[in-house]
Amino acid sequence: MKRLTICLALWAALFAQNTTAQTSPKKVRVNGAELHYVDQGKGVAVIFVHGGLDDYRVWQPQMEAFSQRYRTLAYSRRYNYPNSRVAPRTDYSAVVDADDLAALIRKLKLAPAHIVGVSYGAYVALLLAARHPELVRSLVLSEPPVLQWLPEMEGGKPLFTEFMAKVWEPAARGFRVGDEAGVKAAVDGFGELGYSGTDQKMTFATLPPEVRSALLENAPEWRALTMSKDAFPALPLEAVRRIKAPTLLLSGQRSLTLHGMIDSQLERLLPRKERIILANATHEMWNEYPEECRRAALVFFAKH
Repeated sequence: MKRLTICLALWAALFAQNTTAQTSPKKVRVNGAELHYVDQGKGVAVIFVHGGLDDYRVWQPQMEAFSQRYRTLAYSRRYNYPNSRVAPRTDYSAVVDADDLAALIRKLKLAPAHIVGVSYGAYVALLLAARHPELVRSLVLSEPPVLQWLPEMEGGKPLFTEFMAKVWEPAARGFRVGDEAGVKAAVDGFGELGYSGTDQKMTFATLPPEVRSALLENAPEWRALTMSKDAFPALPLEAVRRIKAPTLLLSGQRSLTLHGMIDSQLERLLPRKERIILANATHEMWNEYPEECRRAALVFFAKH
């Protein structure tokens, strides 16, 4: 599990197993935040945006292949490892992250860039394209959690209510106690929703120690989100209709129903889009089917 609509354990396990041969990250300061990143290759930029309770390390297995054709960059959003810890903003959301990413792109002179986002990172990428269209060449989005749409969609309100009751509200209560309590509540809640990709119910207690450690390193992000007044900011339908960047939607056939509903809405709204539904994949598709996701993205980039 992992992210806010999220990417948790499977991704964490992935980067826990792949910490060798990773180049030392650089860092840049934008909008008062420190962002660590790794940068490899030359040419048109491809920027990877991780999901919730993750950081730049989850993209390590993809960096080499993409950097053979592109300048490839993966960064950690403002509250994620290994950035310096700062006090949470009460207005923290994907909008703040989108503006941070815009500042990073401008500072490193990467525009216009291909943007690859997963889960909450896909939400960030979508808002970047809406707010800063001149910075985006194309988008590859894996199930952005635009949860504010659900109550207005047929059959969506119960899914929104269930997510809030099983994941969000318990996590918020947990973070008032401490980071481990908050992460545990989030992971256990996702397990209650069926977010594991296996027949075994996922819980924090059953995760390997290195996975729990990796999640706790990124707990400040979720602490900030659960304290925020607007963790899932509104994204007007008309704003999505105005996005001109070519967009590839990657969906998991076995993802939670709410993901499929949101992706179908995006498919209807985006003017220049393609959609691939990966057979047997869940929200963890980049971990479960890394070659298929990479191939789809590279083919898409080559056209744009």
